[in-house]
Amino acid sequence: MITFISAIYFLYILIKVYVSVMEIGYVSKARLDDAVVLTPAAYVKAAEYKIANERFSILATLYDYALFLFWISFGLRWLDGAIQIDDQLIKSTLFVDAFIAIGYVLTLPFDIYKDFVLDKKFGFSNIDAKLFISDLFKSAIIFFVAGSLIIWIVSFLIANFTYWWLFGFVFIFAIIILVNAIYPTLIAPMFNKFTVLEDKELKDSIEELMSKVSLKSSGIYVMDASKRDNRLNAYFGGLGKSKRVVLFDTLIKKLTKKELLAVLGHELGHFKHKDILKNIFMIAFVMFVLFAIFGNLPKELFFALGISDAPYAIISLFLLLSPVATFVFMPLIGIVSRKNEYKADEFGSECESPNDLANALIKLSEENKSFPKSHYLSIFFYHTHPPVVERLRKLGVRV
Repeated sequence: MITFISAIYFLYILIKVYVSVMEIGYVSKARLDDAVVLTPAAYVKAAEYKIANERFSILATLYDYALFLFWISFGLRWLDGAIQIDDQLIKSTLFVDAFIAIGYVLTLPFDIYKDFVLDKKFGFSNIDAKLFISDLFKSAIIFFVAGSLIIWIVSFLIANFTYWWLFGFVFIFAIIILVNAIYPTLIAPMFNKFTVLEDKELKDSIEELMSKVSLKSSGIYVMDASKRDNRLNAYFGGLGKSKRVVLFDTLIKKLTKKELLAVLGHELGHFKHKDILKNIFMIAFVMFVLFAIFGNLPKELFFALGISDAPYAIISLFLLLSPVATFVFMPLIGIVSRKNEYKADEFGSECESPNDLANALIKLSEENKSFPKSHYLSIFFYHTHPPVVERLRKLGVRV
C-alpha cells in the first residue's frame, strides 16, 4: 500500500517538476522575441522573474518530496512514539499541532528566501525582519488557538462516528465560510492597517459602480499593502454585512481613476455572474471527495506505516496527501475560472471602457512583473486567469 501511495506521490512531483521545466524553456525562448504588452525592458525583467520563480518552485517541490518520504518512512511513527498521552483527543490535537509545526519550521527557510532574497531582488518585497517575525508570531497564535480547537473537534468526530468524514466535511466547510465572513473585519486587521477611503469623488464612483449590480458593502477601505509588498491588487472581501471593498495603496498610486474603476468593474463582474457562489460549490465538491477518500482509507495503510488508524494519523495523512488529490482537480477548476475571467473582463470593460481595462491590465502586468505568455501545460495545470495577451485580444486590443 505504501508503495502505491509513494508511486502516486512521485508521479505528482514528476508532473510538477516537468511543467516547471517546460515553462522555463518556453519563457527562456519567448523573452528573445519582440516584447508584447510590456516595454522591452519590463518584458525581459518579467521573464527573468518568471524563470527564477519556476527554478525556486522546482527546488521547493523536490524538498516537499523529501519531507513526504521522511514522514511516511519513519516520521509519523517517531512522532507517535514521542507523544505518550492516554487521552486520545488531547494526543490527537498535540500530534497534529506538532506535525504542522515541524513541517512549517522545516520549510521556513524557503519562505525567508522568497521574501528576503528573491522578491527583494526583483523589487517586490518591503518586509523587514521585525515585520516578518511579527506576522509569524500572530499566525502561530491564531493557529494554536483556533487550529487546535478545530483539530480537537475533527478528532472527536473521527473517534465517535462511523461516517465521521461526512460530518467532518460539513464542519470544515462551515469553518471556511465563517473565516471568509470574519476575515475582513477580524483577521486581516491583525496584519494590516485599513483606513476609510478619503477620496470622496472616487468613493462616490465606486458606490455608483456597485449599485449597478445591487452590491452593498460595509465600506471602502485602503490597505497599507506597501509595507510588505509593491504588487498591485484590490478585492471584495467578506460575506453578508462584513463585505467590504479593499484597495491596495499601491494600486491607488499606480492606476488612474478610470483604470481603477475598470478593475473594480471586473471584480463586480464576478459578483454579477455569481462566480463566487460557483467557486463555493466547486470547493465544496472537491472537499467532499477528499473527505470521502480519507474517511475510507484501508487499515493496511496504517499497519504499513507502523501506526494505528487513530484520529491523529487520519488527519495527518489527510494533510500530507490532500495536495495530490487537489492537484487532480486543478485543471477543471482552471478551465472554469479562466472562462469566468473573460466574462468579468467583459463586464469591467462595459463599466468604463475596453481601453481603460486594457491599460489597467498592462500596468498590473508591468508592476507585478507578470510575463504575458505561458506554456500550455502551465496554463492547463495552474492558471486561474488567462494569459494577459489573450485577455487583451478579447478586449479588442492589438498586441
